[in-house]
Amino acid sequence: MVPRPQSNSTDAGGDAQSLHLLVDSTGLKLCGAGEWLVEKHGTRRRRSWKKLHLGVDASTGQIVASALTGKDMDDAAQVSPLLDQVMSSPSSFVGDGAYDQDGVYAGVAERHPEAAVIVPPRITAVPSEMAATAPTQRDRHLQCIAEKGRMAWQKTSGYNRRAKVETAIARWKQVVGDGLRSRIDERRATEVDVAVHVLNRMLELGRPNHVLIN
Repeated sequence: MVPRPQSNSTDAGGDAQSLHLLVDSTGLKLCGAGEWLVEKHGTRRRRSWKKLHLGVDASTGQIVASALTGKDMDDAAQVSPLLDQVMSSPSSFVGDGAYDQDGVYAGVAERHPEAAVIVPPRITAVPSEMAATAPTQRDRHLQCIAEKGRMAWQKTSGYNRRAKVETAIARWKQVVGDGLRSRIDERRATEVDVAVHVLNRMLELGRPNHVLIN
């Protein structure tokens, strides 16, 4: 059976929706004096950039965690720093194939033992030695894919939610831009924090409030 996240629906006596944490990364170019020289003289230079890691709440679309690293940083290495920023316990962790690593499963299990880890196994992935007697979440993903195919697994597991983090990244690029203006890492981190606040505030202002009228 494929690990499935808890339902987003609220039961009687429960007010909070389950948090489905969607993670992904994108590149942000470093802008500065060099960009002006390119425009003025038409010269070409190797562009430097940083990697932005985001954690998004699938229900609201809001960014609940972020990290700015060097361009060569492995996505999976930022899972723990992102999880440490999340205030509530996620019922699922959803990421693309870059997060198919033992350390990701371990990092999520250490902080949130009940959370489902929904990451597509690599094409070359094989079941663990304990798959027949004590299957891991990854083993169950592999079993479902073998029996029903990857498309069916994506729908059954809830992996299709991941499209919402791609939407958040596209919104960032459209509203904030695809670069960082600051030249110092500390200021770049602040620049990212401000952008997160602005984008989340825009979502809040654009979300309608529903009032029940008796």
